[in-house]
Parts: sequence; structure tokens; C-alpha cells
Amino acid sequence: MIELPMVADAATGKGYESDAQGTITHVRTSQAAALVMGTEKGQFYRGAKLHSINVLLDYEDGCHARCGYCGLAKSRESEDDWTDRSFIRVNWPLVSLDQVNKSISSGSVSDIERVCVSMVLNRGAREDTIDAVRKLSESISRISILLMPTVIDKEWLIRAKEAGADMVATALDAATRKVFNAVRGKDVQGPLDWDQYWEIVVDTIEVFGPRNAGIHLVAGLGETELEMVATMQEAHDMGALTHLFSFNPEPGTTLGEWPQPPIGSYRRIQLARYIINEHFGRGDAMAFDDRENIVDFGLESELLEQLIDEGKAFMTSGCAGKTVDCACNRPFGNCTPYQAAQGRWRNFPIPPEESDIVHARRQLLDYDGKEDEEIDPFDDD
Repeated sequence: MIELPMVADAATGKGYESDAQGTITHVRTSQAAALVMGTEKGQFYRGAKLHSINVLLDYEDGCHARCGYCGLAKSRESEDDWTDRSFIRVNWPLVSLDQVNKSISSGSVSDIERVCVSMVLNRGAREDTIDAVRKLSESISRISILLMPTVIDKEWLIRAKEAGADMVATALDAATRKVFNAVRGKDVQGPLDWDQYWEIVVDTIEVFGPRNAGIHLVAGLGETELEMVATMQEAHDMGALTHLFSFNPEPGTTLGEWPQPPIGSYRRIQLARYIINEHFGRGDAMAFDDRENIVDFGLESELLEQLIDEGKAFMTSGCAGKTVDCACNRPFGNCTPYQAAQGRWRNFPIPPEESDIVHARRQLLDYDGKEDEEIDPFDDD
């Protein structure tokens, strides 16, 4: 763990708003969660339903990490205060934990099956996360934590489990040490350490058990498909699931002008992740071309066709709920509704339709970016 500096606005190291006892009372919640709780107005494209409320710890002095792709990074150029900044390209309004609990207990958010608490790099996050989990456990039994390894250790993980967390994930994001250092670590003057992240992954598996611990990976940060597959297989062999996301540039960040990964490459990585995570095959049985792109998934053609047709490989991956394989389905966490209408929905929050699978099949075979060209979503031809 590292010792973070004391900041005047957060002299106690506590959350942006806390009660007389110094325990956290308010958090930020995703715009999607705000919609289902009724604090924001809007609707989901194609009737998608949200199954998890994601909450984010909030501090006036913000997050002390310097991740080049993150909207919360200290290095981001923005006129907004940290507490008003977008994250994953959407707003995260401030809500009380009591309001979250009331929404769940009252049954007004009947599709919600899990809550996920996301940590940031702030000296208050260590205790505030425990407080938040304990309070949320009053209304729901399935609580995940997206971890910040820099401020925790194995003993803390035991406390988090005792407080009510049943699943955790480590936001590794980068698939290799080189990429990690380039976008999160020493190359951007950041305090995050690759080895420390993997040490926490090991600890999470020991404390929470295999498949109750996972890693987050973001495709498109500079890795190859081979490198992504190798990291997913390594995590799987350790007992950790992989939750996969597509890079989506956040304006004002260091990588704000970077393109998203080609949709063809992302589809192949999605399918590889599903094959590995669900024990259908192994990454070391897959074949790659000289650019380290996947050209063979190492499966019998009949099984491969079945997995593609089912479409689950292309859906959002995350912690499970009571009735759904992935409660944390994050509608539009990696793309816009416009991209979805064009057939480039990165992570489907709903089961893909037949027309979506037709698009996905073409995309899987695209190695030169043709499927990334603009199309008219209302053209029937």
C-alpha cells in the first residue's frame, strides 16, 4: 500500500459527504442507475434493463491515479470539478446510500440483483468502501467491489467479505506490464504498480474463492489479441473470471484522441474470453497470424458455430445476479446508442437478436477495419 497525501478538503480522508460519525453517506451512481431509481429521466435503447446499481466513491480531492484513459484521472483536462466529471462518458450524479437502500427495499427497482461499489485512489477509500458495503447489505445480499489494490491488502479483503461483499474484481485494465506502465503506471507518473495488482488478484481468489474474483480488462490500450488472450487464460488458470470492456475515448484525457479498437478485433477477443471463461477451450489452443490476431479459436466448427449463434459471448461480462449470468450489464458502457444502431454495440446488455449475430459474424472475419466504416442504421439493404 502507498500513503496518500492529506488534502484540506478531505481532512478526515472521508467521503465527500459523511455523517457525524464520519461514515460515508453519499456516493455517485451511474446515469443508468439514476434512471432506474427515478432521479434522472430517460429510457434504454431496445428496452434494455439494468440489473446492477453501480456506485462510485466520491471525494472533493478526487482520485490520485493518473490513468491516461480515465475520466476521473488527475491528469484529465476538464473545466468541471472532479465531483462533476463524466466517467465512462456518462454522468454520475450524487445520491445518498439511504436512497439506494430505499429504492431496493421498496421494490421500485425490481430488476436490480446486485450493487457494485467502485473504489478510487484516495486515502479515504479504504474505510469508506467497508462502510458503504455494510450499509448497502441492509437491502441487498449481492454486493461487488471494484478494487483499488494500491490502498488495500489481504486483511482488508477479509474485512470487506465480513461486511457483506460476495464478489470482487481487480481493475487491471491493461493486458501487459508494458501497456499498464504506459497508460497507468510509471510512464504517466502514476502510482499504480503492475505486480501489486496481480498480488491482490491472488489474494482475492484466496479470500472470496475461485470465480468469485475477477479482473477487468480494457481492449484497445495498445495490446495485441494474442496478449489479451494470454492474460485472460492466466487469470482463468488462477481462478479469476475476466470482465471485458472496449476502450472508449474520454474527452480531455491523455488518450482522448485514440480510436476505439476495431470492432472485428473486439469481437474476436470477446469470443475468446467466453471460450476461456466458460471452459469450452483454452487460449493456448488458439492460432494467431503474424500480427497476433486470432485466426483459429481451437474448437470444432460445430461447437464454434453454436457459441456464435447463442450470442452470449458478445454480451456484457460481469458479476452474476440471482437470475442473470451478468447483473452488471452496463447499457452503453462502451459505446453510444448511435453506434449500437449501426450494428456496433460493443457489449450487448440484452441477448443479441438474429440481425445482431449476422453483424457479429461479419465482424469476426474483419481484419482490415471495413466493419468500422459508417453505415446508415435505417438502410434495409
